[in-house]
Amino acid sequence: MKIREAKIEDAVELLEVIKNVEESGNMLFEPGERIISIEGVKQMIGRLNESPKGALLVAIENQYLLGYMVVKVDHPKRVSHRAYVAVGVHSEFRGRGVGTELFYKLFELAEQQQIHRLELTVLTTNEAALNLYKKMGFKIEGLKKDSLCINEEYEDEFSLSKLIG
Repeated sequence: MKIREAKIEDAVELLEVIKNVEESGNMLFEPGERIISIEGVKQMIGRLNESPKGALLVAIENQYLLGYMVVKVDHPKRVSHRAYVAVGVHSEFRGRGVGTELFYKLFELAEQQQIHRLELTVLTTNEAALNLYKKMGFKIEGLKKDSLCINEEYEDEFSLSKLIG
């Protein structure tokens, strides 16, 4: 498995993986809610990879795109040391180490880009993702009560972080 920054040529496959991941119901967008085009994915790739910090990473194996990781850094100087992370793995490849490999690459990237703090959120009911994040060294910092409204029910999220260096 190879982890690298996404390329414009990855847009079609990346779009399919994003759609698949959002169908899980564990992401911010509800299944089918986000209307995203190939052109939109190309713009996202360009925007994230051209920024001085952050990236859009992809996991590739046998020429198939298995998963992705968005690493977003805000620009005010006071917060430029931290990155918000979102990760998604295609349903057919979950549990095979794709997320783990994406995180290893993230940690290298964070060192290179002098990112000191990594942040993410996860539904409290998403045990598989929570176990992965804990395995990768993330710590729960807090509980976001009624953070999301899913199927007309309020759901809680954990806020997690990991300090680098």
